Amino acid sequence: MVKTLLVIAGPTAVGKTALCVQLAKKLKTDVVSADSRQLYREMTIGTAKPTIEEMDGVRHHFVNSNSILDPVNAGRYERECLAILNELFKTNDVVILSGGTGLYINAVCFGLDDMPPVDPLVRDQLLARFQKDGLELLRNELRQLDPVYAQTADLQNPIRVTRALEVCLATGQPYSSFRRRQTVERPFQSVLIALERPREELYTRIDYRMDAMLSAGLIDEVRSLLPYRDLAALQTVGYQEIFPYLDGIYDYDEMVRLLKRNSRRYAKRQLTWFRNQANYNWFRPEQGEEIIQKARILPSL
Repeated sequence: MVKTLLVIAGPTAVGKTALCVQLAKKLKTDVVSADSRQLYREMTIGTAKPTIEEMDGVRHHFVNSNSILDPVNAGRYERECLAILNELFKTNDVVILSGGTGLYINAVCFGLDDMPPVDPLVRDQLLARFQKDGLELLRNELRQLDPVYAQTADLQNPIRVTRALEVCLATGQPYSSFRRRQTVERPFQSVLIALERPREELYTRIDYRMDAMLSAGLIDEVRSLLPYRDLAALQTVGYQEIFPYLDGIYDYDEMVRLLKRNSRRYAKRQLTWFRNQANYNWFRPEQGEEIIQKARILPSL
């Protein structure tokens, strides 16, 4: 039997965890997380990391696997994930890869793009501009130089913005023109599933999740991370909105408004990313049986 990587992707709060646990128990397999933040031990509440109860006995890889002082990028994730999959496929015909970080999923399924080398001086100049002028000016420049990438990129993430800009400035070509030029052969087949809900339903779930995070102690979690606020891992929705609140820049109500607004915008960007890939099959989270049949793994769930 051909080994199958069953990818369950989708935006934040759509319901990936519950479905993946259901599928993993049926298939007697593991879940490998493709979430670029849930792998950090210090970031729990703000990343909506699955709890022990939610995992329900299903082994999850790349959850709490690293410290924020031991950062993981897409290249490292690709190497380490492929090593884990190699071991899991020795005893499993199917493994589930689940998450909302499209770059990580693409790295595992297709390989990373061969990006051109960039003069470190360009990177240093962009970093200096970010520190002096903030992110908005860099975002606007990226929108002008590469509107295609800007449409799906996480523009709240200064690492992603500056990385794309440095390629644009160094080569004179859009960052998006270097992406997905060739696919690397893998010793498994990838079945790509993306989850969706009606927009208002998804946004309501996001708002409810954010309220639950705040009740669970999100502010205290972010406060404990203040000494590390400049690390790349913390340049993300759910943390960047709280640091200014702790600085006294705006009040609690404004912080909550920004948390919910930016989370909804992040979900929209995730949906745009996966839809632009064109090779995903779209389902609702309750369609587990149909997903299994689409993957041709079992006759029914």
